[in-house]
Amino acid sequence: MAIQGDNTVFVWGISKHGETNVPAGLSNVVAVSGGGYFCMALKGNGTVAVWGSNFGEQTNVPAGLNNVVAIAAGADHCVALKGDHTVMAWGYDYYGQTDVPAGLTNVVAIAAGHDHSLALRSDETVVGWGRNSAGQTNAPPGLTNVTAIAAGGYHSLALVGTGLH
Repeated sequence: MAIQGDNTVFVWGISKHGETNVPAGLSNVVAVSGGGYFCMALKGNGTVAVWGSNFGEQTNVPAGLNNVVAIAAGADHCVALKGDHTVMAWGYDYYGQTDVPAGLTNVVAIAAGHDHSLALRSDETVVGWGRNSAGQTNAPPGLTNVTAIAAGGYHSLALVGTGLH
């Protein structure tokens, strides 16, 4: 996926479930994320578009979802960071990857792995949830000063630096 200079999306590659069929009229896109067989786009107005496979109902964007500032796509689930620093997730939830921990606030970044999700909090700590078959949701003891996160299939990554500020 790529965001073109006019803020429209271009997708190429396999299209088993319509993932390369960008919805007509999709514009003003500021971020994209690719899932297993689906695509996500964040629009400049804080809304989200999802298309392609709907195996886990991930293309069914929750009604009223707005003020989104970041997105992340897992295998069959979606995660959205809202402007109020809270997280919403939807789609396939067999392993709890869309069960955002109660009270999770002050989030500044998100990531989605195959069946797990991550959040980076403003205190530079990481919270993980979902499938934990390889310890991918367990931040190592003493992990601090995290400035960025990413999630792979069954692993998680943290960039440690001198702080977010």
